[in-house]
Amino acid sequence: MAATASRPVLTEALWPAEGAGLWIRRAVLVVLGVAVLAICAKIKVPVWPSPVAISLGTFAVLTIGAAYGPRLGLVTMLTWMVIGALGFDVFQNSAANAQGLTYMMGATGGYLVGYVLATLALGAFARRGWDRSVVGMAAAMLVGSAILYVPGLLWLNHLVVAGMFDPAKYASAWDQTLAWGLTPFIIGDLLKAGLAALVVPGLWKLVGNARA
Repeated sequence: MAATASRPVLTEALWPAEGAGLWIRRAVLVVLGVAVLAICAKIKVPVWPSPVAISLGTFAVLTIGAAYGPRLGLVTMLTWMVIGALGFDVFQNSAANAQGLTYMMGATGGYLVGYVLATLALGAFARRGWDRSVVGMAAAMLVGSAILYVPGLLWLNHLVVAGMFDPAKYASAWDQTLAWGLTPFIIGDLLKAGLAALVVPGLWKLVGNARA
């Protein structure tokens, strides 16, 4: 059981390193991961009436978690968030009038917490080899997405109750929360799970072929 839980993740297989090279690899991967997160967060499609758009951000978060493992994935995620908290435009809807902690406390704040939890989950699944098959990676993506939504919806519901509730359109605060924060994203999440289920195991297959 312990051996199963300690399998190398994709980046370790693609770029084996030890000693000083290990720290260089980690630093490069963190910088690369932050850049990917920032770029993917900006690739988005608005979904009215939700204040949260569909973006490639969740795909990047979950894929990095699987490819980096729980520890390096967490460091990368927290580095990205610290950069965003300092006011840099690296989040989905951050802009001149909504940056840093102000943005992070807005409608997407709970999803940012979910990103951290989902990254840890995907990294743990990858350590157990879930990312090496299409079925396993798809299952990991779906579980990670579900974990991501828990704090996201709880925080969004808090904001709705605190002053965003529209009784003329919704029967309850939770109806509005789900309409804004869950329902519009289900199809997109399924598509992103399918994409990751093809990409990550495909890369593992290339690694295996290169070593054959």
